[in-house]
Amino acid sequence: MRFTDVADVQDKLQKAGYVTSREIATVVFLASVTKKPILVEGPAGVGKTELAKAMSRALDLQLIRLQCYEGLDESKALYEWEYAKQLLYTQMVKDKIGDVISSADTLGDAVEKIASQEDAFFSERFIQPRPLLQAISSDDTVVLLIDEVDKSDPEFEAFLLELLSDFQVSIPEIGTRVARNIPFVILTSNNYRDMSDALKRRCIHIYIDYPMRELELGIVRLKVPGIEEGLAGKLVDAIRSIRDLDLKKRPCISETIDWARSLIALSVDELNSEVLLDTLNVICKYKADSEMVKANAAKILP
Repeated sequence: MRFTDVADVQDKLQKAGYVTSREIATVVFLASVTKKPILVEGPAGVGKTELAKAMSRALDLQLIRLQCYEGLDESKALYEWEYAKQLLYTQMVKDKIGDVISSADTLGDAVEKIASQEDAFFSERFIQPRPLLQAISSDDTVVLLIDEVDKSDPEFEAFLLELLSDFQVSIPEIGTRVARNIPFVILTSNNYRDMSDALKRRCIHIYIDYPMRELELGIVRLKVPGIEEGLAGKLVDAIRSIRDLDLKKRPCISETIDWARSLIALSVDELNSEVLLDTLNVICKYKADSEMVKANAAKILP
């Protein structure tokens, strides 16, 4: 399954539970046509990771996720060489090694005969694939999510460049592996650090910010079906007012949805400052933020 145009992207993503703007839908369509990765930047909680999940659902493709962190290296992202298994195999066939070199007249001949059998000791049977190798080795197209790439070290970011430009990886023990099918690649970044120009050149870039009012309202309607229209509108307006405060962490889309579900669970019909204070822990994650919202509650919900 593929996207046919920008409108088709919006339609399929909405059916997969993801309401998106035309700008984002255009980037997704162009990436699907050009086979280029998408680098999605923006505040935490605005739907960057969910975009990759929605693409997976919309196109009925497997999602392979690599969660990045400081200290991530090739052995965790690409593959792990199973030395213990290799040693076990060597022990099991050591008697056969004698048969291989039995006709050798010199030490050099023996080495050559053993070298001719090295494929038995250095092969894919001793490789434990990690997300990156899984993605390019798949017989079917997959969605590869490289999540929070900004938390990885610059050295790992440099390692990704070969994959993102040529969709191939080099494995010292067995050589270069080229993607059987080019995956849909989505990289997300919370701006923990700036990404390199080399990485950005290989990607189509998009910045997802907090949504406009109508888009956020559409997300609430989709994620919390049955919510009363007036309550949904007042909730979104309140969230947007809270974001205007000087908070350590502004409430994102996930907090909007959590708050809406909480109000439904509490059978709230009318949103006011008293309800806001009762449910503030759903919205704010830091004590200082809660105190600031409390001080402005009357302005947020008069």
